[in-house]
Amino acid sequence: MGGNTPSAKPGKSGTGGAATDFTCGVLTVSDKGAAGERQDTSGPAVQEILAGRGFDVVAYTLVADDVDSIKALLIEWTDHWSMDLVITTGGTGVAPRDVTPEATRAVIDREVPGISEAMRMASLRNTPHAVLSRGISGIRGTSLIINLPGSEKAARENIEAVLPALPHALYKIKGGKGDCGG
Repeated sequence: MGGNTPSAKPGKSGTGGAATDFTCGVLTVSDKGAAGERQDTSGPAVQEILAGRGFDVVAYTLVADDVDSIKALLIEWTDHWSMDLVITTGGTGVAPRDVTPEATRAVIDREVPGISEAMRMASLRNTPHAVLSRGISGIRGTSLIINLPGSEKAARENIEAVLPALPHALYKIKGGKGDCGG
């Protein structure tokens, strides 16, 4: 998988609330990775976790830290491929080229701050540097976009912290009428 287009055709877009009902893509944002100077480990790790929990991972791509490139892929994957969930890894820190939150904020309709807050809280148990993460989460149309940190360890910690809530979140985003309690 790789390149600038998803590696598989668009998948199903269920509303039943089980992870197996939902498609997702993983977008790694890294200047060095895009230039072939560093191997991406966070993107494949997140794909493995999502697939292991029943999500249908239909795309993986690596791009440089560039707002327009990130925005274009987020829009393509949500609007044209109708992916239910898009996970980004990388570009969420405080370095000048870390622009993933800005690209994401420019394309979402509504933020879902609790997801990002929960991820930072989980990471803070392991490192004080978690407070430097600027990743956001939000809804575009009927898709959920979540920014993860770029390190494999932090990406794993962050996705694991919110994974139990994602099937229900996606079900509700799709218009599911079931109750949220329980």
